[in-house]
Amino acid sequence: MQQIIVDIHLTQEQYLAHYTSQARDVVATSRDGRRVRFPSSLLQPYLLHNGIQGSFRISYTDAGKFSSIERL
Repeated sequence: MQQIIVDIHLTQEQYLAHYTSQARDVVATSRDGRRVRFPSSLLQPYLLHNGIQGSFRISYTDAGKFSSIERL
């Protein structure tokens, strides 16, 4: 299993655009410089009144399929 770490800073308004389907994916750059795209719905459990802030570990299979996401 492979993992990447991304730092995400989305305001509540930015996430709302994702929630209302104006934007479906989040594009972020991992700490090691790789660009990653994933569905914004994966971040919904981490939404607070000020948006989504923090570092997240995204795990995926060797075939590139999403496995899990967790806040660090």
